[in-house]
Amino acid sequence: MKVKLWGVRGSIPSPGPKTVRYGGNTTCIEVRTDNNELIILDGGTGIFPLSQTLLKELPVTANIFNTHSHWDHIQGLPFFIPIFIPGNQIRLHGSFDPISGEGPERIMAVQMQYSYFPVREAEMKSRFEYLTVMPNEPVIVGSATVTPVLLNHPVINLGYRIDCNGKSVFFTGDHEPHTNIYDPGDDGFAEYQSLIDEQRRSIVEAIRGVDVLIADSAYTIEEYPAKKGWGHGTFNSSIELAIAAGAKILYCTHHEPTRSDDDLEKVFAEALARHPGVESVLDIRLAREGDEVVI
Repeated sequence: MKVKLWGVRGSIPSPGPKTVRYGGNTTCIEVRTDNNELIILDGGTGIFPLSQTLLKELPVTANIFNTHSHWDHIQGLPFFIPIFIPGNQIRLHGSFDPISGEGPERIMAVQMQYSYFPVREAEMKSRFEYLTVMPNEPVIVGSATVTPVLLNHPVINLGYRIDCNGKSVFFTGDHEPHTNIYDPGDDGFAEYQSLIDEQRRSIVEAIRGVDVLIADSAYTIEEYPAKKGWGHGTFNSSIELAIAAGAKILYCTHHEPTRSDDDLEKVFAEALARHPGVESVLDIRLAREGDEVVI
């Protein structure tokens, strides 16, 4: 498989001279199987430059897997050029939202409302399908198997594991490690902690042995207390998750939008310094827009 990063910033696009090296586009990852089948993880603004490269290989068949419906993971979808070209086949996979009672079809319907976007959903000329996926129920895409995994975020967030010909990739989307809502000594602490421990074990097993883990590493451990409950991980939590799961390569992504490239490299170096010797068992990389890895 080949994996290419098209967007690695979180929350809001952050273009400008201070983000040139690592990129300012929000989340989008291109995965190509050995048979060149196209799987796209999330439709942040990075999906627009990806779509421009696809124009030379029309007609396009693309399976887009949405982790969750927050803006930075969907706002590029109306600009995904192949959706407007006849002959292309696009499938948008996503979760069922228990609040709205709708599936991934709501992602496009809301964004392309008349008041907010000049082109209506009815003007998409490709064969466009919406497919609701469920946690732990694999989806077959050609030679690949894509397995959704429920993670922790203020809305339903599905991480995705892609397996193909003995190689594997896992993308967390936005994920905050589970924490106990009770204080030690409270009546509910022990019972809730057992639930958290089980959730963590199930997530680790879902990621077990992947060749590439791409994980939400938005904050430093110093920043995290003020951001607790916002649904994002830290460099520290991503490294610990990768080690526990036996991942081979870790890409730290979802970079804080206010962080310059220089600051990003600084906090990344500090995170590595907290884990002396870790690079002997884990290849840790700071996600950069345009990076490719072949596994």
